[in-house]
Amino acid sequence: MKLNPLGSKVVLEPLAQEKVTSSGIVIPDSAEKGRPVQGTVVATGPGGLDDAGNRIAPSVKVGDQVLFKKYGPDEVEVDGTKYLVADESDILAVITQ
Repeated sequence: MKLNPLGSKVVLEPLAQEKVTSSGIVIPDSAEKGRPVQGTVVATGPGGLDDAGNRIAPSVKVGDQVLFKKYGPDEVEVDGTKYLVADESDILAVITQ
């Protein structure tokens, strides 16, 4: 199944984040039970509309790694894979290398 977001919605695949203590012990993402704040854009909607009804193109594109608000996105599961669906306004920054 494929997700096609509407309007200014963005589908994100959360990035698993492991933390390493100062002594070198790796704490996996599942141990903390916190929500992720980084993800990869999997799909974008066509963009929102301005007051005149003109389409505003999304600022992010598929493949971008982004930072987003911790509790902004909604969690969904499709074919056994967990995704987050967020408003584009919930995205705080694009991560560049």
